[in-house]
Amino acid sequence: MSDLPLRSDRTYWSRSSRLAWMVLGFWFIFSFLVHLFTPSLNEIRAAGFPMGYYMATQGSLAVFVMTILYYAMRQNAIDEAFGVDED
Repeated sequence: MSDLPLRSDRTYWSRSSRLAWMVLGFWFIFSFLVHLFTPSLNEIRAAGFPMGYYMATQGSLAVFVMTILYYAMRQNAIDEAFGVDED
């Protein structure tokens, strides 16, 4: 019995977990850290709204959607590379 499938499994899970941790890091930054700076961002105006308000309501949501799309595409590429993709 060869250790190639085991090595392949470890590489797959390593790449998948690295991607998941990266996405969780982006989520943390845009869920918590950006909102800590809203008072200082409120001095800047964008489309008539304070920038802190805009980043808290619209900016974070846009980043979340883009992060989910990136995660789905990247995970699909990892799955295809290791032959575990879905039809």
